[in-house]
Amino acid sequence: MVTGLARACHPLPTAAVTLFATALAAAAGQDLVGVLPVAAAVLAGQLSVGWCNDAVDARRDRAARRRDKPVVSGVVSEGAVRAASLAALALCVPLSLACGAAAGAVHLLAVAAAWAYDLGLKGTALSWLPYAVGFAALPAFVVLGVPGGPAPPWWLPAAGALLGVGAHLGNALPDIAADRATGVHGWPQRLGPRRTRLLTPLPLVLASAVIAAGSPDALGAAGLTVAALTAAAGTAYGRHRPRVPFMAAIAVAGLDVAMLVWRGAALF
Repeated sequence: MVTGLARACHPLPTAAVTLFATALAAAAGQDLVGVLPVAAAVLAGQLSVGWCNDAVDARRDRAARRRDKPVVSGVVSEGAVRAASLAALALCVPLSLACGAAAGAVHLLAVAAAWAYDLGLKGTALSWLPYAVGFAALPAFVVLGVPGGPAPPWWLPAAGALLGVGAHLGNALPDIAADRATGVHGWPQRLGPRRTRLLTPLPLVLASAVIAAGSPDALGAAGLTVAALTAAAGTAYGRHRPRVPFMAAIAVAGLDVAMLVWRGAALF
């Protein structure tokens, strides 16, 4: 069952978001005592969201014969995944508030947005909104948790929101056909695979532009230039190689995360 729960928590996105928050906290000058609660709170929140997703989607995944899903393959039961999601959510509350009342409230807002996505918004034209809210709140949570630190600057949640929209498009892209077949009609499913693939880099490049505008200097300009050229190359080559725009979007997202961490360190 442990193996099944590990697979059902969406391990790659869970690890990526937790590492991003941890790196940003360390860059902001938090010592180990400050970094650990941030990492624990984000990990608990991401685990709750991942397990909630697989529990809610279990019937749909069975209909689509998604044998890659642990619940469908029988590695773990739907009830166990649901119980794990609720336990992780309950643990996330005190862990978040341990980072400070304001910071904790912002992180719980991010987790609530992700649960709203799992519980219904995923299948609507507003499926992008929970990603935008969650990714905007995450860096704000980290900054607010630094004792005596400044308030998050405008560009930090703005860039996070754009990064979240790009992450939503990229995350949904591989499963659009399967989602449509099982009745999921979120924003990417309505756009279709071709338009989603071409659109994915746009909010990520805009995130680069917002970060660069927030702290205008040569480094920001260089980051924006690299992001724009990478996205443009991905779009151009995507006419003949359909996966290239998606890979370009991943590269731009990685650059955005690195810029956010770098700029976050400059706040303190």
